[in-house]
Amino acid sequence: MSLKIFNTLTQRNELFEPVTPGKVGMYVCGPTVYKPSHIGHAVGPIIFDAVKRYLVYKGYDVTWVVNITDVDDKLITEAQAQGCSVTQLAGRVTASYLDAMDQLGVHGIDYMPKASEHIGEIISLCERLVAKNAAYVSGGDVYFDVSADDDYGKLSGRRTEDQQAGGRELASGDKRNPGDFALWKAAKPDEPLEVQFDSPWGRGRPGWHIECSAMSVKYLGETLDIHGGGMDLVFPHHENEIAQSETCFDKPFAKYWMHNGLTRFNTKKIAKSDPEMRKFMDELVLGNLLSKYTGELLRFLVLSTQYRRPIEFSDEELAAKKKGLEAFYRLFRRVERACGRDPYAGGETLDELHGSAETDREQEFVRECLDHRVRFLEAMDDDFNTGGAIGALFEIVTAMNRFIDAQRLETDKAERPRALAMGAVQTLRSLGGLLGLFEKPPALPSLGHGLVDDLMQVLIAVRAEARKDKQYALADMVRDQLGGLGIHMEDRPDGTTWRKA
Repeated sequence: MSLKIFNTLTQRNELFEPVTPGKVGMYVCGPTVYKPSHIGHAVGPIIFDAVKRYLVYKGYDVTWVVNITDVDDKLITEAQAQGCSVTQLAGRVTASYLDAMDQLGVHGIDYMPKASEHIGEIISLCERLVAKNAAYVSGGDVYFDVSADDDYGKLSGRRTEDQQAGGRELASGDKRNPGDFALWKAAKPDEPLEVQFDSPWGRGRPGWHIECSAMSVKYLGETLDIHGGGMDLVFPHHENEIAQSETCFDKPFAKYWMHNGLTRFNTKKIAKSDPEMRKFMDELVLGNLLSKYTGELLRFLVLSTQYRRPIEFSDEELAAKKKGLEAFYRLFRRVERACGRDPYAGGETLDELHGSAETDREQEFVRECLDHRVRFLEAMDDDFNTGGAIGALFEIVTAMNRFIDAQRLETDKAERPRALAMGAVQTLRSLGGLLGLFEKPPALPSLGHGLVDDLMQVLIAVRAEARKDKQYALADMVRDQLGGLGIHMEDRPDGTTWRKA
């Protein structure tokens, strides 16, 4: 199967062929660390973490770079508002961001360069562009001359004069063209010394766009394979990266451009000035979300949608995805009861066990699961369609539950069908692992001392006795009142179990 990627630059699906066979360089724009990251800042890292996992599975040696913008107007303004230094603010927000990435299972980033640590590389690119007459100095600022790039706008289809509306440069010098953008900004009298750096043009700091070009070139070379980021970065940020990088090195900057959809929130009923809006936005901060929801649930929510589509984020969507994720957890618990082994402990997959299937039902089960495995891989080969891939995982869950029922594995301990069921769950987990899912058991909520479980066993016994005596109203009352406390009872052939939502 051949991997195809939708390339924003060409607006079509293209066969993936990296610049250097067997190796992939991937750069994804990271956060500007001036305020705590929210759910929108997690979407890109989750998606491209799955992209890297799948590329590695396909046999590629992948180097993934995500930058940290820690020199920017926004940091200066926010640090002054908080009464702290820019370095302190950036360090605090970066640490919080990295902790959130860890909880979300984003473990594939190889380098996270900071703009403040790459001033030399940034100045070098500026000097090179000035020497090529593609950039000029004005009032201590250095601007890129968009007229030097004949195909400026090829990524976004925007005109050069649109640049002003999308920029975040607050520079002091005069520009030749309205669309010219700042590569270097002269220091202002009221700016802290910690964000002022020596340069051939005087003290100052880099512009936003040149930071990414300098860092991507340092870690991935003058032409990288995949450049990713949110749809909101197509213009002006990525357009300007292309212009300055390709003008500087006279070669393509990135072969494939991937842009993920943005996060959509239902805030139509809340005015921007309403205090409820502030509360709503606070709830979207990653640290707050991860105190309420597991990282795996948030990851599952993001990956359930094809990456180029918008992510719908709401309590209703979270509830629906939580229900879907629970279908996998229930299956894992069911397999553990039936097979007497922890599915998370690993083991052979159906690829390794399919030859041991003997009966028609066993062979049909193996074929069905492996067919769904093929559909999973086909979805991922089709522009990393994680939503379609998760759909194939749900089909494996359905096939496994049917097989467990048909073979009565929870009561009949026949060894061969149990081995096949365990092999199927390992196949499911190995595929889920390509998305960063099902790598470890879900964290159980803290329920206090062992006394809680003892009390639950008493209630289970009381309910069972009530049902035995046909006191169904009493049995239902026990179940319903426990449900109101967030405790769910599951009646199985081998007994009743309970879990905390």
